[in-house]
Amino acid sequence: MAFRNAHLKIVRNSIIYLMRQIYRKVYSMDIHPTVNFSMSAKFDKTNPRGIHIDEYTYVAFDAAILTHDFTRGVRCHTRIGKNCFIGARSIILPGITIGDGSIVGAGSVVTKNIPPNVAVAGNPAKVIKENLDLGKLGRLKTAEETQRIQQQTNQLD
Repeated sequence: MAFRNAHLKIVRNSIIYLMRQIYRKVYSMDIHPTVNFSMSAKFDKTNPRGIHIDEYTYVAFDAAILTHDFTRGVRCHTRIGKNCFIGARSIILPGITIGDGSIVGAGSVVTKNIPPNVAVAGNPAKVIKENLDLGKLGRLKTAEETQRIQQQTNQLD
């Protein structure tokens, strides 16, 4: 079973790598090579050059990052900082900037800029926690410590 899971992980990572290359080279999106995302994440292709995602950020499934508003005739730049986590089925509206080390909760609709190191949730998204200390891919440092301890324990078994 572990052998099969390892192969599936390799296949998934290869697909994500190809998708990232297409977004960067074909659509000219500014997505850092360390960004990870779900295959079902939606990046606005109407104004693809308006998408800017910094290093070690994760975009979960069905999250939508928008860079245009057809009804107002607006095309703008949407920026997501370093070490952010964008939750499942959240929507980032055009022209929004999300600060480094921030978390956007699942199902949130981000209508205003988000400062660094906060967690937001809701519709419209509001700050629910401040002064976060996040690691790569928007993981809480405590989660990384817990995972490291579990791995060490598993090695001893």
